[in-house]
Amino acid sequence: MFQLKQHDTTVKQELAAGLTGFFTIVYIIAVNSLILSEAGIPLEGAMLGTILTSFVGCLLMGIWANAPILVVPGMGINAMFTYTLVQSMGLSWQEALGVTVISGLIFALISFTSLTTIISNGIPGILKEAINIGIGLFLMLIGLEKGHLVERGDLSIISLGNLSDPNVIATILTLIIALILFIRNVKGNFLWTILIGTGTAFLFGILPSGTNDSLSLEGYSEVFGSFSLEHWASFPFLIAVFSVTMVVVFENIGLISGHMKLAKHPEKFKKAFQANGISVMLSGIFGSSPTVATAESTAAIAAGGRTGLTAITTGFLFLGVIFFIPYMNMIPSNAIAPVLIIIGGLMVQNIRNLDLHDLTESFPAIFIMIMIPFTYSIADGIAIGFIFYAILKLTTGKAKRVSVTLYIIAGLFLLNFIFQFVS
Repeated sequence: MFQLKQHDTTVKQELAAGLTGFFTIVYIIAVNSLILSEAGIPLEGAMLGTILTSFVGCLLMGIWANAPILVVPGMGINAMFTYTLVQSMGLSWQEALGVTVISGLIFALISFTSLTTIISNGIPGILKEAINIGIGLFLMLIGLEKGHLVERGDLSIISLGNLSDPNVIATILTLIIALILFIRNVKGNFLWTILIGTGTAFLFGILPSGTNDSLSLEGYSEVFGSFSLEHWASFPFLIAVFSVTMVVVFENIGLISGHMKLAKHPEKFKKAFQANGISVMLSGIFGSSPTVATAESTAAIAAGGRTGLTAITTGFLFLGVIFFIPYMNMIPSNAIAPVLIIIGGLMVQNIRNLDLHDLTESFPAIFIMIMIPFTYSIADGIAIGFIFYAILKLTTGKAKRVSVTLYIIAGLFLLNFIFQFVS
């Protein structure tokens, strides 16, 4: 089934790679669940949703694409789910799950047609990179806020947090340790970060109190299949679908392409992309934000993973975490904040790939990068950058260098802003 001999691997090697990948990415259960809970999803339901989404996503990738790619709810897109769709645009968490389902359906349709190539080629590379960088800055801002390192200022929008606050001190100590572990490439460094951060909170007396006495699957019934399409025809809902689809499609095109090149099987890109599209749709049904072919897949591939057996191994390991859910609400913010900051910082490093010589391209890219965190909205940041790109090209005699696809996307974003202004 997995063609192990043809891929020059063994069952033992694949299982070891899957185990490595699991310890690298298992932190997502706690981080994603806590972010989703801020959208209003019950924490325990968010945890079960994250686990089941990861299990099914890895299973799809392993069986359909036979690729060693781990599919879990994505960082960045989960922030968009909570802070943009729900808190900024005013959708309920059930409607945000509905947006995820529809976006996943569109993603899946795109993946099975030639639209994948058309969309990918229609958006300039500099804008794709800017989106990743902007999301990275957004994650860093969220991490700094969660760790109380920055707060709303009296004389400015943001100011430095109270350095005598035990929460701030605990975050700083955890962040330093997290950076050391990460830079030294310690296996399972994010998992160790969460454990050490929790221990630090205990020593400072700021550990959240209480655990759930038992695992309640009944509570999850409020989350599973609770997505709402009641207002699917409303303009905010449609714009949300458009924005989420854009982000997950672009992000996964880049991630899957890179993973398949690393695994030396680029021919698997199409099926891997299709598997992820279906996974995004199912994530909304299971009660989670959209999935991505996570960057941590590189750890599994580097450990020797070459086939879908790696992904399936990781998927089944996720199921085992279900029994530890009652204890996960003890995880403090100082244990999560460093993970967000480091992941955001890694995404910001893509700035080295930008060619900023052409101002008609660099300024729209810069606007995307700064407006995503400044507006607390990934969708608005992308929209502003795309509109500026189209306008600058049109007014500087470079209109023909822009694809029809981008003009259409920029036009839709502009209509959204006009609609918001009129209403």
